Amino acid sequence: MGDVAELYGVETKRINEAVKNNPDKFPSGYIIDLNAEEWGNLKSKDSTANWGGKNKLPKAFTEKGLYMLATILKSPQAT
Repeated sequence: MGDVAELYGVETKRINEAVKNNPDKFPSGYIIDLNAEEWGNLKSKDSTANWGGKNKLPKAFTEKGLYMLATILKSPQAT
C-alpha cells in the first residue's frame, strides 16, 4: 500500500485506516489479497525496491478500489 500512499500523497497508515474504518466502501473485488507467488513475482520485477521485513502478504487495489479510496482521503492528490 506504500505505492498507493505515495500516489495519493499520504502516509501508508492513512490508507490502512481508511480501509479499516470503511469496510462497507470496499466490497469484494475492490482489494485483492496477493498470494505468495504473486508477491514474489512483484518483488523480483522491482529489484531496487526496499520491501522491508513484511510479516504478512500485501494487498492490491483494483481500479474501483483506488477510486473509492480517493473519495475517502482528503489529500490534494486524491481529490
